[in-house]
Amino acid sequence: MVSRMRKLSSKQQDILDFIRQFLEESGYPPTIRDIVAGCGISSTSVVDYHLSILEREGRLRRHPEISRGIELTGRSRTLPVPVIGQIAAGEPIPVPSPDAWDNTASAELLEVTEDLTRGRREGIYALKVKGSSMIDALIDDGDIVLIQHVNAVENGETAAVWLKAEKEATLKKFYVEAGRIRLQPANSQMPPIYVEPGNVEVQGRVIAVIRKLGG
Repeated sequence: MVSRMRKLSSKQQDILDFIRQFLEESGYPPTIRDIVAGCGISSTSVVDYHLSILEREGRLRRHPEISRGIELTGRSRTLPVPVIGQIAAGEPIPVPSPDAWDNTASAELLEVTEDLTRGRREGIYALKVKGSSMIDALIDDGDIVLIQHVNAVENGETAAVWLKAEKEATLKKFYVEAGRIRLQPANSQMPPIYVEPGNVEVQGRVIAVIRKLGG
C-alpha cells in the first residue's frame, strides 16, 4: 500500500516553517515555548498536539530525552552534544576539572546539526559562556560555544584553556610568546592574561557559537 502525506493545516505549516527558519538562523531547534511565542499559539499543549501530527506525518522527529530535541526530516543529520558546564569569557571561573569533562552521562544534551560541528561526530562538547570579554568575536554572555577537544591550537584561535594552579578555565584567543602564553580577550576594554606555559592546558578549540535568544 502506498502511504500518502495528508495536507497540513495552516497552523501546522506555520509551525513547520517556524522550526525551519529557527534552525537556519540559530543552528539548533526551538523549544515548544519558542514555538508558542513565534507562532502566536495559545499554549504548549496546542503546540504539542500539532507536533504529534507532524511527527506522525513524517515531517519531523522528536527526541524527548534531548533538550531542543526536534529534528526536521530531510535535513542535515543532527547530533546530541553534551553541555558540560560554564566557561568564563572574562575573568576565569571554576568549572569541572578536566578529568571529569569526559564523564558526560549526567550532562544536558543539545541537539545540533552536523554542519554546525563541521561534520565531526567525536570529541565535541558545549559550554555556556559567562562574561563578555569575547564580545568583539561575537561571543557574548549567555551564548553556548561548541568545542572540539584538542590539546593544542594555533596562534590566534579561540580556545578553552585550563589554568592548572588556579584550577579555573577561561575562553580566550591563544598566543604563544617568548617564555609565556598570552590569553587575549576580544574586548578592547579588557587586558590580556599572561601565564607561564607550564600552567596552561588547552582543552579545546571553538568551532561554533550558538547565540542566546535575542542575541
